[in-house]
Amino acid sequence: MGDRTVTRAHLTEAVYQEVGLSRNESADLVESVLEKISSTLSGGEGVKISSFGSFGVRMKGERIGRNPKTGEEVTITPRRVVVFRPSHILKNRISSSLGEAATRRVT
Repeated sequence: MGDRTVTRAHLTEAVYQEVGLSRNESADLVESVLEKISSTLSGGEGVKISSFGSFGVRMKGERIGRNPKTGEEVTITPRRVVVFRPSHILKNRISSSLGEAATRRVT
């Protein structure tokens, strides 16, 4: 599998290769999509991408935590967090790719 992380540059290059837009147009398209997702989530709405998954915002309440270094109890303030729920198609694709990777290691 490896430690490769997909970056904005990778996404831009993929759009450039697949769609045939210029590199600048591809970068603008990627930025536009990411900005739309960010602004929608900031507004408290969810984002659903068919065959990929859903992003949403959830409220985490106030709770008591513990500083692992000192053991001191600390109050963790309420906050909004982004959550991601993968689609069944994405889950199945990941599961099948793990099976293929295991098969490749065995042989």
